[in-house]
Amino acid sequence: MKLTAGDLQVISRIAVFRGLKPETISHIIAPAKALALRPHDILVRQDDPATAFFIIISGFLKLSRGNPAGEEAVLEIMTTGNSFAEAVAFTGNRYLATAEAVTDMRIARIPADHIVRSIREQPEIALSMVASISQHMHYLVQQVEQLKAQSGVQRVAEFLASQTQVQRGHCAFALPYDKMLIARQLGLMPESLSRAFARLRGIGVTINASQVVIHDIARLRALAADDRTAVRGTLR
Repeated sequence: MKLTAGDLQVISRIAVFRGLKPETISHIIAPAKALALRPHDILVRQDDPATAFFIIISGFLKLSRGNPAGEEAVLEIMTTGNSFAEAVAFTGNRYLATAEAVTDMRIARIPADHIVRSIREQPEIALSMVASISQHMHYLVQQVEQLKAQSGVQRVAEFLASQTQVQRGHCAFALPYDKMLIARQLGLMPESLSRAFARLRGIGVTINASQVVIHDIARLRALAADDRTAVRGTLR
């Protein structure tokens, strides 16, 4: 499927291409094709040979790893403007995770061999990619830190706060995907997520099905950033 003008606008702004000249970006994405995915469609599987680099144009993509026992760990939920597999695309390795559509999606696919040729012709592309990969690694380290240092309530508070740009006062929005996936993303059991939602009612957060209403978003953001002692005091 051919890329549209809207697709190209999203693609040109991704972190991997930051600092590159417009003509360089045009060269990199010249052979790109758009893929349309439905919920639960598999884009790539863990350990498959890496044949392409992907850019999310719209929708949500789940990255997960499975173990021999069949258990799945959700590594990350990616969305519009995120890119996936840039590192393995130019190293010739295998995909580190399974990528599965959470919602209806539109994704740009750029062949790995084209990325490699482009880097050989213009080495500055590799520098831009390394910078982007480093930034993403920093994000993943923050996620590990969150799992280790924050309580379940804080993780849920931070997730909810991340769904809106509103900084103060009242706000309302819909959860981006189902609660089971949110729980797995945050390293919680479904019942722990339900308990966290119940505790957040104490500071004016109401969740009804997929609809979220927050009375004071600044208070929620403060709770997410606070230490555990302060959180216990806030929610009494």
